[in-house]
Amino acid sequence: MPKGDVQQESLTPPLNAAIIATLLKAEVKEKKIAVDLLWLQVIVSLIAAGITAYISKNSQQFAIAVLCGGGVSVLNSALIAWRMTRATLHSNHDAHQQLRLLYFYTIERFASVVLLLGICLLVVKLEPLAVLSGFVLGQTVLLLGRLILKIKTEK
Repeated sequence: MPKGDVQQESLTPPLNAAIIATLLKAEVKEKKIAVDLLWLQVIVSLIAAGITAYISKNSQQFAIAVLCGGGVSVLNSALIAWRMTRATLHSNHDAHQQLRLLYFYTIERFASVVLLLGICLLVVKLEPLAVLSGFVLGQTVLLLGRLILKIKTEK
C-alpha cells in the first residue's frame, strides 16, 4: 500500500464521528436538567416545610418530618446526578457492563431511600404521614420537573 493511501485513511473520520458531538450535547443537557431538578426539589421541600409549620398545630414536628421526607427525595436525586457524572467520566462501550451498572445504581438508590425513610420513621420517630408526604412531593417535583424541563430544552 503506498504511503499516500495510509495518510488518506488516517485523515478520514470514523463512521460514528458525527454522533459524538450530538451525544456530548445531550449529556450536557441531561446534567443541567439533573442539577436544576435538584435545586427545584430543595426549594419546594423548604416551601412545603414552611407552609406546614405555618398551618399545623404541632408545627415544628410536622415541618421537620416534611423536610426530612423531602430531604430523602433530594438525596435520591443527588445520587442520580452523581452517578450520571461518574458514568460519563468512565464511559464504557461494553453493553453488558453498562446494564450491570444500571441495575446496581437502581438497587443502590432503592436501598438508600428505604434506609433513609426507615431512619426517619423508626429511629427518629417522625410523623409517618408527614415524612411520606414530603417524600412524595419531592418525587412528584422530580417527575414533573423533568418532563417540563425536557420539553423546555427541546424547543
